[in-house]
Amino acid sequence: MLHPIIKAFFHHDSSTLTYIVHCQRTKKCCVIDAALDYDIYSGDISSSPLEEITHYIMTNELDVEWLLETHAHADHVTGARQLKEKVGGTIAVGVGIRDVQQSVKTMLHLKDDVLTTHVFDRLLEDGQSLELGDLTINVIATPGHTPDSLTYVIGNSAFVGDTLFMPDSGSARCDFPSGSAATLYQSIQRIYQLGDNTRLFMCHDYRPQGRELAYITTVAEQKQHNIQINASVSEQEYVQIRETRDAKLAIPRLLYPALQVNIRGGYLPAPEDNGQCYIKMPMQLI
Repeated sequence: MLHPIIKAFFHHDSSTLTYIVHCQRTKKCCVIDAALDYDIYSGDISSSPLEEITHYIMTNELDVEWLLETHAHADHVTGARQLKEKVGGTIAVGVGIRDVQQSVKTMLHLKDDVLTTHVFDRLLEDGQSLELGDLTINVIATPGHTPDSLTYVIGNSAFVGDTLFMPDSGSARCDFPSGSAATLYQSIQRIYQLGDNTRLFMCHDYRPQGRELAYITTVAEQKQHNIQINASVSEQEYVQIRETRDAKLAIPRLLYPALQVNIRGGYLPAPEDNGQCYIKMPMQLI
């Protein structure tokens, strides 16, 4: 089995890991979960996190084939669109993005014309394979956190998005629209079936108790030590653990702006007649 060369980049503001994965012989590469800076107070968006990524691509003379999203993120603004303008590549996301778009449309009362899957270059389904030079990217649908969640398996490495965190942190929340703890349990079982030696690359690491950044583990380590969903935890037990915790969680800080950009494939909402783009946020008196 051919193994990829993997480089990780950590976005401190959202605790997000972005990965560049490339084929050693052909220099073909993919970028997984690129992020932008977003100032929630000013509304300013900066592509500065892409500078290091672009530099790595150029320095190593890589040829960008794919800009992959593990799902429509609720905690950061995707950098896939801006990265495509800099280095090329095909933006791809799970076909379940249609459900996410519909949920966000309903939640924020968005207009029909802002929601189209054509803002993405490719919609991916469970079981599909993508070429990456001498490597193959195998696509596994792993919904539960969101209906569009995907895991990308390349060689002996799997990029699991928000399904799992490091063993000391558990798993992703399931209280977003169309989320399901029971569905996520089944998705994680699919990941656990990849084989004990499969390396798992996290999309986030929140460094509990201030520990050092960690983002690579294995199926075996997750099955043995994950604090929420190790091999001894039943589906019923997991659902209770997950739903109890989710009931106490605050919404992500960037939920509304991030989703409104990310369901558009990285495009900003259309400018209004004054030339300014705006996001919508719900309000209510309590």
